[in-house]
Amino acid sequence: MTVFIYLALFALLLGGIGMALLRLDARQIASTLRMSAPVALGIFGLILTITGRGAFGFGLMSLALAMFTRARMRARTTPGSRGNRKSRVRTAALEMELDLDTGEMNGLVLAGRYEGQFLADMKKEDLYVLIRELEPDPESVQVLEAYLDRREPAWRDDLDPDMDEGLRAPPASGSMTEEEAYEVLGLSVGATESEIREAHRSLMKRVHPDAGGSVFLAARINEAKDILLSRHR
Repeated sequence: MTVFIYLALFALLLGGIGMALLRLDARQIASTLRMSAPVALGIFGLILTITGRGAFGFGLMSLALAMFTRARMRARTTPGSRGNRKSRVRTAALEMELDLDTGEMNGLVLAGRYEGQFLADMKKEDLYVLIRELEPDPESVQVLEAYLDRREPAWRDDLDPDMDEGLRAPPASGSMTEEEAYEVLGLSVGATESEIREAHRSLMKRVHPDAGGSVFLAARINEAKDILLSRHR
């Protein structure tokens, strides 16, 4: 009889979760399921343990704990999560990240002699070597210029004037996937139209060329907005 009572309580719990999900949008549903599924599984494992099925119950509780820990880590690193909103732009040689809350920018070198190094850990002299090395790659150059403008405002005075002119070749950006568009705007999959427009406005204030930003970054942000808004048309 006790088993049926516990099972009935478990069923009520699932029913409550289901009713709550009906009031959420797609992004919120995905987030809620990631957190509530391991909780429900853990409760079921506890029920089995209490009713004498400890071997199976402990296994379910261990699995639930692992799932819950993974879900929390994912929530902290998901683009667009509160307190950790980041915009990411990739080129052939760089992966740049802009913190939407603090405005701080950093990047990871993906190719060349400095591969695997973060820009924030590099000396400015090494950054100057890197930007010369990237001269054949206008997209990467424009992204690195945006970073240098924030970190070393007078960096152009340290470079050969002729070299600086050569670094200003127009970017030839490749096509962007929907997944990349979400990363560029710092949003989670399933973001609403209003969230897309708000993220676009916030980013453009930080990287627009008129505000000392980058033409390439501004173009990528506009492209990301257009791709995601096309889903709502």
